[in-house]
Amino acid sequence: MGFEAKGDAVDIGAFWRTLGERAIGATVVTTAGSDGPNGFLGLSAAHVCANPPTMLVSVDKKTSALQGIEESGAFAVNFLPAGTAALATAFGGKGEEDRAARFAGDAWGTLATGAPVHAEALGVFDCRLDQVIDRGTVAIVIGLVEGVKAAGAGEPLVFFRGKFLSE
Repeated sequence: MGFEAKGDAVDIGAFWRTLGERAIGATVVTTAGSDGPNGFLGLSAAHVCANPPTMLVSVDKKTSALQGIEESGAFAVNFLPAGTAALATAFGGKGEEDRAARFAGDAWGTLATGAPVHAEALGVFDCRLDQVIDRGTVAIVIGLVEGVKAAGAGEPLVFFRGKFLSE
């Protein structure tokens, strides 16, 4: 069912419902702070420019990974392949008790900065922190790309209207 909102009617609910109409590849943003590896489901990850290669991601200020990004000065944007909805869901969780389980096994390595990189990611941008912009409830984290990895094959995990489609 569609809807339209204008003026004061463009509230948080209308904003999120409209944003949900955009299909997007699921990404996990990772870092390695003083308290170990950390990460979150980063559906806002985007490129800023190619010269110099630069990425950005919006990080909820309540997310513990933000401290890790600021401490380490690095983060990696991992584009998830189809079949990894359970991994994406784990990184979308709010509980600190889930952190160790997210990075269990041998699926993780590193590229240039030391931020965790998922072995099966379709693509990875490994970034050195360049700037943090405070905006409302989020920090816009901008990073200069220091390493990349591309699988060259596979299908993406797609997030659309509040669920993963590529399963």
